[in-house]
Amino acid sequence: MANLVYKRVSTDQQSTARQDLVLHEAGIEDPIGFEEDPGTSSRLHPLQRPKFRALLDYARPHDIVHVSEMFRLVRGTGHILDVLDVLHANRLALRIHDGAFSAMDLTARHPRTGELLSTVKFMVQTLAAAGELQRDLQRELTYDGLRAAEAKGSKGGRRPAVPTQKTDAVRTAYLEGRSIAALAREHGVSRGAIRTAVADLMPEHAAGHEDTSAREVPVVLDMPGKVADFLRATALEPVERTALDQGQAVQRGQGYTLRVSAVPAVHRGLLARCQPLDGSHDLPAVPAQRKARREYENRVSALTP
Repeated sequence: MANLVYKRVSTDQQSTARQDLVLHEAGIEDPIGFEEDPGTSSRLHPLQRPKFRALLDYARPHDIVHVSEMFRLVRGTGHILDVLDVLHANRLALRIHDGAFSAMDLTARHPRTGELLSTVKFMVQTLAAAGELQRDLQRELTYDGLRAAEAKGSKGGRRPAVPTQKTDAVRTAYLEGRSIAALAREHGVSRGAIRTAVADLMPEHAAGHEDTSAREVPVVLDMPGKVADFLRATALEPVERTALDQGQAVQRGQGYTLRVSAVPAVHRGLLARCQPLDGSHDLPAVPAQRKARREYENRVSALTP
């Protein structure tokens, strides 16, 4: 029996670091890797992807196919059923190690009839998990777009109302005495756009404002239930306690995930209370809880400037 590991990213701006972490924590023995070339789209049917086809050609009966999250392999429920049919025909098992479907045995069959043991359960849970799978996929596509934009030099966000090539002219005209209203009419933009372009030149602008950090925007982040349980028993700042109390619990197999909305500084503060592993304010050093903390650390680290 061989352990066949499948990995995929959608753009060449992504890395497999997240998948590597999940698969490493799963403790897979002697893994044999099959990694799609960067940029292999999730829209391409799994059975048409070169490395997944290579995996199926290499596989022998009773081998196990390991994937970090379901959306790395499939795009929707139609793809799931197609892949399961092929795996069943080849007598291969499938293990999903995180996210939707991670607690389900999708390839178990009745020894006499050959039917899926969990057919009804599978279809019900598929409908329940379809939203989560779609959110996972949308999150991946969003990250893909952001990374691709960053690689091209774009920082994202709304474009300035005053075109960059006209900003210097607007600032010069303002210093020469032109009013904000007149400049707004001339350039066909709002007065607020002109004020933004000349903000540091306005009389009411204080020098200290130049060092003021931009206000952080709340970010929704999935916190493993074991981390949430640990933090609830820990002394927290009021803003941290509020973020936990207002979090939305989402059932995941035998456990749950707490969907927390907070500014990045609060997420980093909560993570700091779980570190270091051998410190007095850390999760107990048992594998499952250590794994949960590391998963949350990986998610929070993506928010760090």
